[in-house]
Amino acid sequence: MSRMLHDKTFYRTFAILTLSLALQNLLTYSVNLADNIMLGRFSQDALSGASLCNQLQFFLQMLVQGVGEGVVVLGARYWGKKDLKPIPDIIGAGLRFGVSIAAVLFVLALLFPTQIIRLMTNDPVIMEQAVQYLQIICFTYVIFALTNMLTASLRSIGIVKIGYIISASTLCINICLNYVLIYGHFGAPALGVRGAAIATLVSRTVELLIVIWFLKFREHTLRLNWRKLLFIDTSYIKDYIHVSLPMLVTQTMWGASSIIQTAILGNMENAAMVVPANSISVLVFQILSVVGYGAASAAAIMTGRTLGEGHKERIDQTAFTFQIMFCIIGVFTGLIILLSRGPVLQIYNTLSPEAAELTRQFITVLAITSVGTCYQMAADCGILRAGGDTRFAMWNNIVFVWLICLPCAALSAFVFHFSPVVVFFCLKMEQLGKCPVIFLRVRSKKWIKQITR
Repeated sequence: MSRMLHDKTFYRTFAILTLSLALQNLLTYSVNLADNIMLGRFSQDALSGASLCNQLQFFLQMLVQGVGEGVVVLGARYWGKKDLKPIPDIIGAGLRFGVSIAAVLFVLALLFPTQIIRLMTNDPVIMEQAVQYLQIICFTYVIFALTNMLTASLRSIGIVKIGYIISASTLCINICLNYVLIYGHFGAPALGVRGAAIATLVSRTVELLIVIWFLKFREHTLRLNWRKLLFIDTSYIKDYIHVSLPMLVTQTMWGASSIIQTAILGNMENAAMVVPANSISVLVFQILSVVGYGAASAAAIMTGRTLGEGHKERIDQTAFTFQIMFCIIGVFTGLIILLSRGPVLQIYNTLSPEAAELTRQFITVLAITSVGTCYQMAADCGILRAGGDTRFAMWNNIVFVWLICLPCAALSAFVFHFSPVVVFFCLKMEQLGKCPVIFLRVRSKKWIKQITR
């Protein structure tokens, strides 16, 4: 028997899901890209300040994603079994966790903005811009959590188009309001970094309204309403926690490590150059690696459905085929990121020569490590977690991120005083280091767990 699948329907489904989710991710990250470019043209300090706050947004995004993945894993498994009744209860459990986390972060950001920003930079000018941005953008946190949890719920039953419809509307509104509020066009005051935050707040509110409209008038499979989501069978909370808690811990550690990475780079001697270079290069990676992240989400949906349908004899071929496609996507992603360096530096033409050179070096590092990212991240999130093996990812991240990468980067920055590009590589090298470990885990078949009733 061939190890690769030869099922045209499989590849067609994978392509449709991957491209749909990639488009959604692209549009989502493009909102941050619009802020990034337009603030970068306004001033380098405004760009740096907003980028620091976006680390807190990324932390929230990781937490919400962890909560949402629990819904996707369980929901896709029940969907494969053709048992839709428990799915609203699972979604309701996820919403409680997601919104609670967002509310806690909102209160912290609202009450202690200066203390939070001070952890990530020692530059007073950047700090001032960041605090102005954070005091407004924190009002988007609960809205963001609600929207993303509801779209993740729809994704668990294969509804993905609504995601990029939402993101496209947000992008258009955000760009238009940025143009008016950052620079002060059409008689509006030039608010700079505060204008970008207001634009994002309005955009996120519109996102949530679109999701609510879709659930009320266009979604006919689950027929979700607030009553179903509020009054749930609480016995499913235990099932949800069993699957989701390791993923939430993993995402929490990943989000926290991102903040610590920014803090390490932001507290180096030449922080004024390193912070914008890190912000631009990471955003370029996020934009150009959307196909890899889309493939991971698509694989999670399809793996969960296959296991839910009881086709365990087919899962070996499915997992092997996914891994080959992840590697191919990784190579192409790395090449595209490498070729993007010139155009990116032409867009950010207000950077100092030193910051521009650092940006070029950081993007080169990400072009190399993205090959590993597209394989190990997709195999982890798309195969292992969908199979119910959520604890493995948690321990894998603890070892590579917290015991290897962060200590190495901190020593490189503050003890050995290596160049910023060496420190940056230390922060990203776990993307390559995880690959053989993930490969062996997938091959072992120990990742297939019974998680539904």
